[in-house]
Amino acid sequence: MSNNFKMIALVIFGIVLLFIFKDQYKSHNLKKTISACMLAQKKTSNELTAEQAKILCEKEINKMVNNSKSNY
Repeated sequence: MSNNFKMIALVIFGIVLLFIFKDQYKSHNLKKTISACMLAQKKTSNELTAEQAKILCEKEINKMVNNSKSNY
């Protein structure tokens, strides 16, 4: 009985940690994606400023994220 309780507690603790780290790294991945998009936009279009590229990338990436969430 004691071993089963320890195993269940360990699994629950692991699941909680996964949820915490998922939220923490989600914003990190989003920032990296926006930075990469800004770099690509600047290389392909010399007319865009950094701020314009950031706004464009944020809109496009947020639209893609929202579309992928609605598919599930």
